[in-house]
Amino acid sequence: MFTPEVPFLRSSATPIPGRYVLVFDSAEQTESTSIGLRARAEEVPQILESEGYSLTEYFPRLGIAVVSSAAEQLDEFQARCASRRMPTRVVPEMVYHALSAVPTPQPTDSFEDTDQATWGLQAVGAVNSEYTGAGIKVAVLDTGFDLAHPDFTGRTVVSKSFVEGEDAQDGHGHGTHCIGTACGPRTLADGRGYGVASGSDIYAGKVLGSDGSGSDATILAGIDWALENECQVISMSLGADVQQVHPPYVTAGRRALELGSLIIAAAGNNAQRSQGNPGFVGAPANSPYVMAVGALDNTLSIADFSARTLPGRGGQVDTSGPGVAIYSSWPGAEKYNTISGTSMATPHVAGIAALLAEATGFRARELWAELVQEAKRLELFSVDVGSGLTQAPPPAEA
Repeated sequence: MFTPEVPFLRSSATPIPGRYVLVFDSAEQTESTSIGLRARAEEVPQILESEGYSLTEYFPRLGIAVVSSAAEQLDEFQARCASRRMPTRVVPEMVYHALSAVPTPQPTDSFEDTDQATWGLQAVGAVNSEYTGAGIKVAVLDTGFDLAHPDFTGRTVVSKSFVEGEDAQDGHGHGTHCIGTACGPRTLADGRGYGVASGSDIYAGKVLGSDGSGSDATILAGIDWALENECQVISMSLGADVQQVHPPYVTAGRRALELGSLIIAAAGNNAQRSQGNPGFVGAPANSPYVMAVGALDNTLSIADFSARTLPGRGGQVDTSGPGVAIYSSWPGAEKYNTISGTSMATPHVAGIAALLAEATGFRARELWAELVQEAKRLELFSVDVGSGLTQAPPPAEA
């Protein structure tokens, strides 16, 4: 469970008993093979229901299903799918958590919040950018959004809850904070600006409940919804501390790229670097088709809690953003809060992705490459910060 007061929060991967994710795909397939397989996967709901399986969810844009079943029944189902030339992977459905951490004291020679803008906006160059993300749809899949927050009056906001028994209103705070950083106001008449892509269209998908947790079913539903709405950027500040790449997010990340979207996710807060533990990139950020984001403090040093690259394909930190003592929007009368985590770094990168998408017209893989290419290089190991500090596009030449 998400508890923002606990330093160096760990979010261990917890399987849900009797629930499985069926991935009708494989990591080795090419894009053209994947498209053909997706057409055959359209038969999946009928196959499952005709054979007596309890189908919980099916996501047609992803070719992924969630079922309730005994493990031995699914072994038989895999064999039948193989005979139909429809390779299927079966993995337990897992629980994920919002990711935040407590900051450590920082030196004084650093970026600082001002009355006009947060240190994060200054560090990524958003304060000087002529781009606002206008015309770009940014989906933030998290704990929902405070739909009545006064700073977002007049903004285009589409919201939907995928958490049973809860509407899209944020009963936690984490989602409103992340949306504020990615898409909130860059300037305020009576306060501090804190949002990178202040002109973007906001898609607030509630995939984590008021307790800060959600499962593969809710997260995949949110991704499928974002793709249905043609969101060019999908931001996910959530994760589980599992070193193995989780197959559903290999498929989901690749399908998103095929459809013109880029998924950006938090690398994880499982490090305790001051105690010699560099941590590791967890799921879903360790998918090779999902951009993993590490966190920097206001001196542009790696945050103590920020996870390090794992050996092997998919486990790397791809880029970094401001993630320590980040001021942003918060639900209710409080209106604002300052918290830390790779969760806070991720929406900085998502916001910059929206600015670059507006400035260049790039989408998906090209947008990924542009984010990496334009990042500010740091005198730090790439296993910790990837390409460096994400940067807004410079002003266009006169």
